[in-house]
Order: sequence, then structure tokens, then C-alpha cells
Amino acid sequence: MNLLGLHHVTAMAGDPAANVAFYTRVLGLRLIKRTVNFDDPSTYHLYFADTVGTPGSVLTFFYWAGQPRGRHGSGQATGTAWSIAAEAVAFWRARLAAHQVAFTEETRFGDTVLRFTDPDGLGLELVATAEADARAPHAHPEIPAAHGLRGFHSVTLTHADPARTSALLIERMGGREVLRDAAVGRVRLALGAGGPGAYVDLLAAPSGPRGVPGLGTVHHIAFRVADDDAELAARAEWLAAGLQVSPQMDRNYFHSIYAREPGGVLFEIATDTPGFAVDEPVESLGATLKLPAQYERHRAEITAALPPLPV
Repeated sequence: MNLLGLHHVTAMAGDPAANVAFYTRVLGLRLIKRTVNFDDPSTYHLYFADTVGTPGSVLTFFYWAGQPRGRHGSGQATGTAWSIAAEAVAFWRARLAAHQVAFTEETRFGDTVLRFTDPDGLGLELVATAEADARAPHAHPEIPAAHGLRGFHSVTLTHADPARTSALLIERMGGREVLRDAAVGRVRLALGAGGPGAYVDLLAAPSGPRGVPGLGTVHHIAFRVADDDAELAARAEWLAAGLQVSPQMDRNYFHSIYAREPGGVLFEIATDTPGFAVDEPVESLGATLKLPAQYERHRAEITAALPPLPV
């Protein structure tokens, strides 16, 4: 496969308004797309990212109000990490504390990592790395550009035994091991050219609980390819590996295929094209509700049923 890195992460949340407030006001991301769940148009599907929705910066949410929280554990993506500059740690310590976001701090492969959760309990991290990362954060009035979130750094997949997941990522998806911490059972794989935005960490938890889906858990992890040709080649690799692979699906802003990896995490491969400006200009991304064509005739009813969002 010719994977370029991470494309997006999709998770599950309860209250859309609280979710928007946290990611735009506290973390400084931009709401770049408001649409609906293609399978349930009575609920939002919202996208947060940098200013233009660069692949590798996009966190999206499905919303199911009133549903129980999930439980983090093996068989899940348990950590979604953004890249920040090494000198931004003190700023984010102070900002998280000011917004009453509890966090812990650890050192991982030489980088300082701040770990915390969102209002639904989703596991989030800020990785203060000295590695080169030229991606520009979205401009925010309270967050200096030098300290903003530059896009994803990595995702962590937790498994009782990561061996089969590791084999798929290395033998079929072009990953390679770049770092290992045997003391904690963490291995870092790099995709494509590597670097922030192209890392997958595998964490062994042989005695931990099995994860349970629900609010505050990741629904799927998406990897980047350039175009349809690369995606169809990737599909052939997955099929050759014996996975149950979906047909290619049009998600309006990218084309996708899906398969569940041996450890239980749902993987997606998404194209970089056509991008999030295909139906509204960059200047007004996320300003209005965008509907798939099959739901456009029901716009009035759908809009009336959706809750208001903070500006």
C-alpha cells in the first residue's frame, strides 16, 4: 500500500453543543464541516480540523444522546494524539488547568505527553515533539500560532496481543517499526515518509479489560491515500490478507473503504480528494449544514430536528 499517514479519526459523543465548545474553544480547532450521519440523518456528523481540513488533522464525531459511555480497553483505539511544539508544553499545562481539564503528564520516546479526556471521556493527548512539523495550526485568538495543534501526531491501538495487528500494518500496509519501549509494551510504527501524522503506536495490555463501544470511544481510524487508484490497490491488499473489505463508498469529501483489523479496530482508507472545499469555500467551511444529495429534499425536517450549535 502507498499510505501517506493518518487521514481522520471518528469518535462517538453525546451532546453536540458541548463537543463543539470543547474542541473549538478549548483546543482551538476549526469546525470545518457540519453534516449528518449518512446512516442516520437525525443526528449530526461534525468535523474539526485545521483551517482547511488538511488530511491528518481531522477529528469527526457521531452523536448519540443518552447512550452510555464506553469502556476503554483492548481491541480499541485508546489514544488520539496531536502534535505540538516542544516549547508549547507550559502553555498547554496552564490552558488545560484554566479550563478545568484534568491531565496527566508522561515521557514517551523522549517526548512530553499531556494526557486528558474530552467531555465524553475520549482519550486525547498532546505530544510535544522536537521532530520537524511544518503544518500550521488553525488561528485562535487565545492560542499563539507557535503553540497550536498542528495536526495528529499518532494514534494508539491497545490489544491483549498486538502481533496480528502489527503483521497487517507491516506486511500489508507498508508500516515499519521505528521505536520500541519493552518496559511498557509500546511499539511505534511509521507509515509513508513517517513523522508526526504518520505514526501508529501498538500498546500491549495482556491483562487489561476488553474495551466496550460507547460514548467517548473511537469508532474508526482512517488512513490516507492520494486518490482512487491508490485506494483500490489498498483494497486488493486487504482482500489478499483475508479481511472482509467494504466496496468503495463516496463520503462526499473523500472516498472510503473499510475493514476490521484482526485485533478488532475498524480501519478505513480515505482519499485526500476531493477535499472539504468541494461544497463550500474555505472561508466559510462549517458555517452551514451540508447534506448528502439523497437527503436534500428533507432539509427542512432534518434542520428542525437538529439541536443548535454554539457559534
